[in-house]
Amino acid sequence: MRFWQKIINIYRRESGVTFMETAIGLAILGTVSLAFLHGLTTASKSVFIADEYSTAESLAQSQMEWVKDASYSYNATTYASAPIPSGKDYRRYSAVITAEALHGSDDGIQKITVTIRHDGQPMVHLEGYKTDR
Repeated sequence: MRFWQKIINIYRRESGVTFMETAIGLAILGTVSLAFLHGLTTASKSVFIADEYSTAESLAQSQMEWVKDASYSYNATTYASAPIPSGKDYRRYSAVITAEALHGSDDGIQKITVTIRHDGQPMVHLEGYKTDR
């Protein structure tokens, strides 16, 4: 107990901030700052990825509507995609539209698949049906 009394007495006599206290305070502040910046970076990446996916999903839905409005083509395996807007938001996107008959022979209903790619990687895969009306 006598050892701790000496330590407490030494500590009470000091009136200023020691170097160790300053270093520990700066280390704590640096750790908190790094954690905050890491959180901001992760949030920024998440927003960017969500924006890309949202753009691809919107493009897939518009492509599906384009195909459904087009005239029916019997025994088709693909349909031409709608023109993709040329703005900076769509410049690295592409669409592939495939069709297949549901019952072996084409009897007036096809399963349509729209695949949206971003930089060559598939992002959204949307399926629907087209009928001969």
